[in-house]
Amino acid sequence: MRFAVVDIETTGGFPSQHGITEIAIVLYNGSEVEGIYETLVNPHQPIPPFVIGMTGITNAMVEAAPSFHEVAPQIYNLLKNRVFVAHNVNFDFSFVKHHLKEAGFELQTPKLCTIRLSRKVFPGFPKYGLGHLCRQLNIEIENRHRAGGDAKATAKVLDLVLQNNGERLVKEMLQKENREQLMPPNLPGHYIQSLPDSPGVYYFHNKLGKVIYVGKAKNIKKRVVSHFTGLDLSKKRQDFLREIYEISYTECPTEFIAILFESIEIKRLWPAFNKSQKKFEQLWAIYQFEDNRGYLRLAIDKKHKNAQPVQAFSLLADAHRELWKLVREFELHPALCFLDKTIPNEWPDSKIHNEQVKKALHYIASEKASYIIKESNTAILIEKGKFVGMGPIDHLEMAEPSAPAYIAAVKEAVTPYAENEVIKSMLRKYLERYPHRVVRIVE
Repeated sequence: MRFAVVDIETTGGFPSQHGITEIAIVLYNGSEVEGIYETLVNPHQPIPPFVIGMTGITNAMVEAAPSFHEVAPQIYNLLKNRVFVAHNVNFDFSFVKHHLKEAGFELQTPKLCTIRLSRKVFPGFPKYGLGHLCRQLNIEIENRHRAGGDAKATAKVLDLVLQNNGERLVKEMLQKENREQLMPPNLPGHYIQSLPDSPGVYYFHNKLGKVIYVGKAKNIKKRVVSHFTGLDLSKKRQDFLREIYEISYTECPTEFIAILFESIEIKRLWPAFNKSQKKFEQLWAIYQFEDNRGYLRLAIDKKHKNAQPVQAFSLLADAHRELWKLVREFELHPALCFLDKTIPNEWPDSKIHNEQVKKALHYIASEKASYIIKESNTAILIEKGKFVGMGPIDHLEMAEPSAPAYIAAVKEAVTPYAENEVIKSMLRKYLERYPHRVVRIVE
């Protein structure tokens, strides 16, 4: 097996914004070093003072150095057909791949992380950063925080891994289905291994244990792993991955239950990296009023605090979709619902029109009945059109439910949750799609 052990120094932490100031590549065949390549690189941007202090690489040192475009062909030829190895490989690989691509080269090579290898082959060390690890393994690092010194030390770590029966582990980590090297740098692999293949809601935690992201999935393990595949080089994604230290999850009987529970948890926890569903609710509504000509009108407007709407929606598009549905089903004139701005030649009879509007309002009111949606062994309880909660109901008899005793029994069985507009919208769409799964509660 042929390896290219790489270390780079940079002007910052994000490939799309920062440049490489130095790169070193140690060519290693599994038993001996075949060659070493090392060069300073002109990043064509200032090196921050704290980076100068850490690496010792100054702006004057790189001024006469070649640009990455100049050395890219040689770097690409050294890396192709080899396993790309680095300590915290995602950092080095993302930089090299990005800058090679800008120079016209597409790097497609497997990669291997010596941090993850070392955690498995040498368990129990307090830290696995390169400096700490080399002290534990009695590896001397010459010229620390310079690409050449760190790359040579990383090559020695890889050599010790292979000497300690690590070859099998290396092969396992390089298998296509093994994506462990793609995980966030601060997330131990056992969190992925313990994830189930069932529907549910998962949580990413930071180093303090706080939930920073909530997601839902049909297959928890598959969905979580998908977060870590690919090479999105944006600062936002890199910040996100570095914040993940732990993963927890809650299994759900079906994907739809998971969708509802995700919304509940986002509203409850307000995670930093969730963007959807974190906004003010009930922004739009359908209102009813009578105009000066005696026509009952239905109109969409922003949700007003002190006004009672016919229906409320989190999205304007949902409000329009619902009103057009009422227009079609009850033969209402679009102009009298403010959906058509053209003035018709002839207005409909007001009495006939008003009767149709009343039928539409009655239809909406009927949707505010009490009912149960049964998903697997779980019930979602809606009482008088309001989401109450959900929970297992295996022990309850579903035939001919009657109120109030039956509602009381279901309420006892389910866990109450706060309603929100996202949940209301999802339930409305579910009812339209799966009416046969609805059990009406007789009141």
